[in-house]
Amino acid sequence: MINDTLSIFEYIAEKYPDLSLWPNDLALRTQARNLCAEMHSGFTALRNHCAMNIGPDLSHAGAIIWPDQPSVHADVARFEAAWADCMELSGGPFLCGGFSAVDAYFAPVVMRLKYYGLPVSQQTTQSYISAVCDHPKVSAWVDQAIATAEFFTFEEPYRLATDAAPIGT
Repeated sequence: MINDTLSIFEYIAEKYPDLSLWPNDLALRTQARNLCAEMHSGFTALRNHCAMNIGPDLSHAGAIIWPDQPSVHADVARFEAAWADCMELSGGPFLCGGFSAVDAYFAPVVMRLKYYGLPVSQQTTQSYISAVCDHPKVSAWVDQAIATAEFFTFEEPYRLATDAAPIGT
């Protein structure tokens, strides 16, 4: 049984090399794997303070979290720097040029930035957020998440049931 996300990606990449989950370029592939490993075990402040939640406008919670949690600032600064490095190396629009495993890994971070309305300091970051959100597979994932969302007060103490309307509706 394979249940670790990194192992799952590696298994799929080995079994189906034509899917191009990892970039062909060695430098980009190394960066992608390194960032996936960092995402896998890091960014705990963002994870702890901004629960994964697709759909509702949580900018009111983000406006409280941002000034009160310097560790969230540190997480955002770290991935902004990493994203800028990758985009400079690859030319974008995704971290390693075309959409790959590393972008799938960071899609939950993108969703947190978007729905919590957390500020980003670089235009590169905003461009990346837009590229990920506009990707057809990510858009389908977001649509499905919104369509099947359930609100549980005990899981979302920062949100009211009345906040359940998705952004843009």
